[in-house]
Amino acid sequence: MSVIEPRTVPAELLDTVRATHRAVWESGDYPAVADQVIPSLGAVLVEACDVGPGDRVLDVGAGSGNASIPAALAGADVVASDLSGELLEAGRRRAEEQGAVLRWEPADAHGLPFDDGAFDVTMSCVGVMFAPFHQLAAAELARVTRPGGTIGNVAWTPDGFIGQMFATLKPYAPPPPPGALPPPLWGAEEHVRALLGDRVTDVRAEVRGLVVDRFDDGTMFRDFFKATYGPTIATYRSLGDDAARAAELDEALAALGDRALRDDGTMVWDYLLVRATRA
Repeated sequence: MSVIEPRTVPAELLDTVRATHRAVWESGDYPAVADQVIPSLGAVLVEACDVGPGDRVLDVGAGSGNASIPAALAGADVVASDLSGELLEAGRRRAEEQGAVLRWEPADAHGLPFDDGAFDVTMSCVGVMFAPFHQLAAAELARVTRPGGTIGNVAWTPDGFIGQMFATLKPYAPPPPPGALPPPLWGAEEHVRALLGDRVTDVRAEVRGLVVDRFDDGTMFRDFFKATYGPTIATYRSLGDDAARAAELDEALAALGDRALRDDGTMVWDYLLVRATRA
């Protein structure tokens, strides 16, 4: 699968994608996913990027602050950016509750409104992976990071649980925009190395597993994601009144969840953790 080059993405298409993705992520309750299912994931990325006091940090696709808030609590000067104003507002509330001070700024990963080399650390925790034009987003991550700075990313792997979930949704989902690439490709080391290319050095990549203990069975997983997770909600909405197709998807998602449950009642969701140095 070829990677679309930045110059081939028309401005009108980017505008449409921004509006569509904003609506998708505001259709559910992503803060519930971040707080109840993956609460530790952002801190893992902050630690891997060695974020510390005084670091200028940009979190791309920050959502409600899963990584931004731990970075701020570590003493960094943090900007949390996301397409969704609703998610940023939820993040502001969470930060206030935890005593974290940071800035929250609307931004699209395809065209970040920051100067070249503005940040010591640019990171994204299962965020930038959803920007459909991967090469454009990767170029932006590198552009805003100073030479010698750190780029860090966490993304669900194609073969892991969330990658399988997206594969399950795909036959039922609306077609992606022209040139778009699947989000879980950001969880494939070879793909990420190709995206960053000679913009970086010292690339370190590791597949890890996140232990999830939120779901008793596949039905519980499916119903939670139908209620909270934007891409799942959008897929069901695209089926309209087709009850038979919706029932098929219900069964497929529940079966996926049941297969993933281990004897101790937990799941393990694989993700790729990448850290690289800006060349």
